[in-house]
Amino acid sequence: MAKSIKEHLIKELASGTFVSGQELADKFGVSRAAISNQVSNLGEMGLDIFKVRGKGYQLAVPIELLDKQVISAYLKEFGLENTVEVHNVIDSTNNYLMRKLPNQLSSGQICLAEYQQSGRGRRGRQWLSPFGSHLYLSMYQPLEQGMSQAMGLSLLTALAVKDSISALFSIEVGLKWPNDIYVQGEKIAGILIDLEGQATGSCHSIIGLGVNVNMPVAAAKTIDQPWTDLSLHVATGVDRNLLAATLIFSLNKRMKQYKSTGLKAMLDDWHQSDIFLNKPIKLVTGNNEIFGTCRGINEQGALLLDDGNEVRTVFGGEVSVRGVS
Repeated sequence: MAKSIKEHLIKELASGTFVSGQELADKFGVSRAAISNQVSNLGEMGLDIFKVRGKGYQLAVPIELLDKQVISAYLKEFGLENTVEVHNVIDSTNNYLMRKLPNQLSSGQICLAEYQQSGRGRRGRQWLSPFGSHLYLSMYQPLEQGMSQAMGLSLLTALAVKDSISALFSIEVGLKWPNDIYVQGEKIAGILIDLEGQATGSCHSIIGLGVNVNMPVAAAKTIDQPWTDLSLHVATGVDRNLLAATLIFSLNKRMKQYKSTGLKAMLDDWHQSDIFLNKPIKLVTGNNEIFGTCRGINEQGALLLDDGNEVRTVFGGEVSVRGVS
């Protein structure tokens, strides 16, 4: 019941107009206290809501909610038929699709959410997910060739994000191996790949990504690394439904290319946007650090590290890449 009230309350507030607490209580058949509690919960999720005596509740800034029908209509224009689900509140889009494996998903199925209670990044880090501010998207892809085919997923996904942002906003996008997307030296998006299956034989993959669209002031204070969002670079505003559909289109296109030719045909695209190409870097694994020069990636998706004696191939995992000044 509380979840239903919360979702209805979100829709009532989204336009940015005042909403009477008493009218909401009467409409949903609950007490004013119940409405007040739900408003407080929404505030904890990142929504900036204020109250004016005699007028009711109002969002400080109106939000455009993600709309399954709108996104599906865009996809139809693109000639795509991906199954799309949109949730207001979810633990994480990756977790949701993982729970539906293997028989409740179709290839290319999409899960989007306005808010993730347990959003995840690499190495077990929390992915900050304020409500209605960014884009949280996951796609299911079966991998007939098994785990070996998963090596390039984060790289093709990063290229798909770059394709989408560049196409919609003409913004120059930089890529950092294996799964980060940057604009003007600051992180704007990240990728998390989840896999299920055996080392040999077919397996299942969930491609998760988060794109910063409009970072709330309160949320920004909790981030401990340089960040940016699309709103800082786009004067006309960002249509999140169009952005979602464009990302899905780009993911489909890059995935088709990957299944046909692997990463080989994408190497030039990656290297053109690699923020560390031919620059000094260090690899951090636990307490170990390895220094060298980045020479890009190879056809298997491995990082090429020139340590002065040889060019090492470094595959993904619990590895962090950092620049050296």
